[in-house]
Amino acid sequence: MTNEVVKLWLMKAGNDLKTGKDEIATAEPVTDTICFHMQQCVEKCLKAFLIHKGKEISRTHNLSILLQECFELDAEFEALKADNVDELTAYAVDARYPGDFYMPTLDEAKTAIKIAEKVQTFAAAKIGN
Repeated sequence: MTNEVVKLWLMKAGNDLKTGKDEIATAEPVTDTICFHMQQCVEKCLKAFLIHKGKEISRTHNLSILLQECFELDAEFEALKADNVDELTAYAVDARYPGDFYMPTLDEAKTAIKIAEKVQTFAAAKIGN
């Protein structure tokens, strides 16, 4: 059962990554949407790893917290901190709602995609998929 749940989390993460990569290829990419989906991709990859390890996942969008939880189970997750993975946390909420609205630049969206791709590859390797 757990393996199936992990696969579903990774599939959903892959869908978020695909959405962002498809959108970045358009004539006028919607950068806030791209960055939101990249945050979601990373969140789901980290949660998939935690589930794979039998840990109950917290109901949080904070990537720093999730990354720390992964690090406590596998010290190699420290490598992702250097890639500023936790900076994507802001896109979970800030990019979704008007008010303190922030529109990421195209470069920020491209960087977010690179980070999500790296996390997806890293997590999948750790999980064994």
